[in-house]
Amino acid sequence: MEKNQHENPEWMHIVSKYNKPDPAKSIWQIINSLGPYILLWILMYYSLQVSYLLTLVLAVVAAGFLVRMFIIFHDCGHGSFFRSSRANRITGTILGSLAFTPYDRWHNDHAIHHKTVGNLDKRGHGDVWTLTVSEYQQLSRGKKLLYRLYRHPLILFGVAPFFLFVVWFRFTRKGMGTAERRSIYICNLIIAVFSTALILLMGWKAFLLIQLPVIYLATVAGVWLFYVQHQFEHVIWVRQNEWDYKKMALEGSSYLKFPGILQWFSGNIGFHHIHHLSPKIPNYNLERCHRENAIFKNIKPVTFGPSIRTMALRLWYEEAGRLISFRQYRRQGIEAT
Repeated sequence: MEKNQHENPEWMHIVSKYNKPDPAKSIWQIINSLGPYILLWILMYYSLQVSYLLTLVLAVVAAGFLVRMFIIFHDCGHGSFFRSSRANRITGTILGSLAFTPYDRWHNDHAIHHKTVGNLDKRGHGDVWTLTVSEYQQLSRGKKLLYRLYRHPLILFGVAPFFLFVVWFRFTRKGMGTAERRSIYICNLIIAVFSTALILLMGWKAFLLIQLPVIYLATVAGVWLFYVQHQFEHVIWVRQNEWDYKKMALEGSSYLKFPGILQWFSGNIGFHHIHHLSPKIPNYNLERCHRENAIFKNIKPVTFGPSIRTMALRLWYEEAGRLISFRQYRRQGIEAT
């Protein structure tokens, strides 16, 4: 990585101008994310007396704010939201717990993801399980079925997100470091405290009627965002000997060009190519970095429509250098008969 950085002084100089967090912007982003989220919880509670359909409509909006707070949590883990590491940790721990996500547990995998994105030889940490065509062909029939089930949209986006954030992140596992284990205990404690407080205030039934759809919708949106950032039509994946930091950031991470409201709720994370080029850039500086510099002008955006179609992609066809669907896999006669 150091070699590539020295070979690209221009991009390093460019991104360094945007790496500095602005405390006023950071604090305001917390206020305009957490404040409306709390207000929406109050409105959802009173809406239960009117119509649960109205509650669910409000839950969609609340889930959007929860995604936005998760982006703040994400920035805190990169040390890009505040200059103070302590401020980042405290803010990230609290906001991450609202999204049922332990701080060090999640960021440990995410740090590995940044170092290995698009590397076919270093898959398996903080990414979506993706097999090459040849790897898939070597699986037994049972394991092929398991992979197909895992990659099916109903499982990958309908079941797995809720299970991952609400259930899986509650437990430690063998091999975890002290910081990861501690972050899980702290996160679980915070969840227990705010859940108990809200249940005492509104009752367990009202709490579940509000919390479950909010966390479900937010986790589904979050997993889908992460998926499409590295699983899109023109993405590149390479072996270790071809891996290049700048190239993988700009071509192995997507530029999601969303409507303004979706870009706001997703905390500009659609500028993912720039985020991978420099994780130290706060989310509120990503768009400006992209807009003000000519080196990003030729980055092909992935718009909302094509981003939905990426859910059909399943396998990396290494010989062709692209992701393909199971339908393309069968149609092209790749599978041995």
